[in-house]
Amino acid sequence: MVRIWAFFGALNAFIAVGAGAFGAHALKARLTPERLATFEVGARYQMYHALALFAVAFLATQGLAVRGAGVAFLIGIVLFSGSLYALALTGVTRLGVVTPFGGLGFLVGWALVALACARLQTQTPVRG
Repeated sequence: MVRIWAFFGALNAFIAVGAGAFGAHALKARLTPERLATFEVGARYQMYHALALFAVAFLATQGLAVRGAGVAFLIGIVLFSGSLYALALTGVTRLGVVTPFGGLGFLVGWALVALACARLQTQTPVRG
């Protein structure tokens, strides 16, 4: 499980950096400032949650809550960042209806990470 979540973290970080560079260079002259800002929010939140997937990889042995968090983060990335990318590139405002569901995915993911962290077992130090 660790390898899978780390892979998804790295893949999404790669995509987020590429999207950010694409927005900053290729789209700057083609999109309105508002649509470019929307695109950049999508890239930023994708990167935040790519890093969150590394936290999931680190905590992957802590049970179902962490794996659920990883799934929620991936769903959040697709729905939140994906809808913002599509909205910015097409101008179709109806796509914004999907965005809050991605935000909900992020919130669920963070709640599940918090739950997993609350359940962590601490190691008793060895005294000799």
